[in-house]
Amino acid sequence: MKIALGGDHAGYQYKEFLKTHLTELGHEFHDFGPHSEDSVDYPDFVHPLATAVEKGEADLGILICGSGNGVAMTANKHAGIRAALCWNEELAQLARSHNNANVLCIPARFVSTAMAKEMMSAFLTTAFEGGRHQNRVSKIACS
Repeated sequence: MKIALGGDHAGYQYKEFLKTHLTELGHEFHDFGPHSEDSVDYPDFVHPLATAVEKGEADLGILICGSGNGVAMTANKHAGIRAALCWNEELAQLARSHNNANVLCIPARFVSTAMAKEMMSAFLTTAFEGGRHQNRVSKIACS
């Protein structure tokens, strides 16, 4: 699976941590940045990541910032993105199985790296259930 990674300076260390685990799991990834802990404007990284997921250049995306809110709001401006802010494994599973989320947003200041890893694993291995959920998901986009 090809994963798009991005976020902001508050999520940089978590992003680097998750890259190691993606490699161990055999996934490819594209790191959209940032590439240091220097202060940045997260939309500069989120928009290219969201575009890559929309175009099918990446199967799923993972965004990490301090609260997870800014990256989620930005990604969800894209009609083809369903970004879910999660803070535990169950939410990550439900985001995929019920909402067909294609971008996981992680709040680095509020979860441990261990929890981020568990959420990422759950997100990457949980399939969309379809069925009654597909009808709802089909009504999300405005355009």
